[in-house]
Amino acid sequence: MNSGGLMGGIYKPLNPEQVELIHGEALRLLEEVGMTYESGQNDVLALVKHAGCRVDRTAMRLFFPRQLIEEMVAQAPGEFTLYSRDGKNDLHLGKDRVYAGTGGTTVHILDLDTDEVRQSVVKDIHNVARIVEEMKHIHFFQNCCVPNDVPIEHYDLNIVFAAMMGTNKHVMFGCNFDHGLRETFRMVARIAGGKEALKVKPIFSISACMIISPLKFCTQSTVNVRTAAELNVPTTVTSAPMSGSTSPMTMAGTLLQTHAEVLAGITVHQLTRPGAPVLYGGLPAMAEMRSMGYQGGGVECGMMQAAIHQLSQRVDVPNYASSGLSDSKISDVQAGWEKAFTTGLAVMGGNNYIHHAAGMLESMQCVAYELYVIDDEIIGQACKILEGISTGEDHLAFEAIHEVGPGGNYLMSPHTMRHLRRQYFQGNGVSDKGGREEWIQQGSLSARDRARAIACAILDKPLEPRIHPEIEKEIRSDFDIFLSAF
Repeated sequence: MNSGGLMGGIYKPLNPEQVELIHGEALRLLEEVGMTYESGQNDVLALVKHAGCRVDRTAMRLFFPRQLIEEMVAQAPGEFTLYSRDGKNDLHLGKDRVYAGTGGTTVHILDLDTDEVRQSVVKDIHNVARIVEEMKHIHFFQNCCVPNDVPIEHYDLNIVFAAMMGTNKHVMFGCNFDHGLRETFRMVARIAGGKEALKVKPIFSISACMIISPLKFCTQSTVNVRTAAELNVPTTVTSAPMSGSTSPMTMAGTLLQTHAEVLAGITVHQLTRPGAPVLYGGLPAMAEMRSMGYQGGGVECGMMQAAIHQLSQRVDVPNYASSGLSDSKISDVQAGWEKAFTTGLAVMGGNNYIHHAAGMLESMQCVAYELYVIDDEIIGQACKILEGISTGEDHLAFEAIHEVGPGGNYLMSPHTMRHLRRQYFQGNGVSDKGGREEWIQQGSLSARDRARAIACAILDKPLEPRIHPEIEKEIRSDFDIFLSAF
């Protein structure tokens, strides 16, 4: 059973008064301190000025009235759906419904054959998508790595094509260029049955790090976000500060700044097209203060991510979240505990769209094939927590206890047979549940060994293109496609 869409919200690191305090201070921050911007944003300056913002071109500051923020954010839909192509993994975002999947856009991958780190290529995107297609607890595919063998101006189109050739699940990618988004929209419209069909049921979306923390709009990502609004392509409005570097050292200060930044971004998005689907993309992390590098594996990242969901729900906008960002360099025990803690907290917090939850290593610098198999099990077990414990009549089992009686056993009980495969989590084979002798006979394999074998077995299967051959042929004829034909 697909574990997506279960209700979280059982872990709330902020109490209601703290949520209101942070929200109110974020509105004050945007009104009194404002946002700055890069050059080349004259259209955005005109947009927000017309809406009532004070624009100081000398200081390069935009000051957002509280009322404008509240009105625009209220226009954003509180719930919407990111669609899969076969209808089996639609993501009904909003409230405390939880989905988790891939992410990254790293430049390196841990090679499955050599076990060495190398540059990623477009074939890796397709391969990972094929693995994701068979993982029942990875709910969506977000681009995992950079196609270094593709010219940068063709990244966007080729990322989405390679992914959709490998999986029917919803595809999100970190859009690089406005022209790339428009070109990708035209290509995906052919797969979806036309532009209007795609607008009604979006089978792809984009992520956009619209904010350069602290408090600065990114020109290219702002353009991408506004184009997405125009096309009705769902988008994130993302802020990813590092506590101690690009946001305050304290968790509360980082949450305050993140909330303000995302509210400003959503306001610009909704001014472009009111009601367009958008995800609240607060992704707070920490700086490693010795190297000033990104640190995403700390338990505090999970705590802040759960708090971010509370803040997103304060404004009733589905949120884009992060977990599974191990600082480890290989798929080892450190990766295991960092992923389990951050994903568990993100899931229990009720975050709606949790990317990075599968595949990540080395603080977003590398992905590994076997980790998609391992993380599928971590996500599945985390989501199992959300099922809770049923006390329905058959689950309470009074009659079964009465039937077996004192001194008996339940091995052949009809009650045991009914619940044998449904009561407890069933993994994908990466966990070893047998005895030591059986383990030795099977080669004394580690969890990583078993995960690598599962990934290899998937990739050794005959290729099954997920785009109809005639449509694939048209796309290859009309667009610059770099993934080799099968």
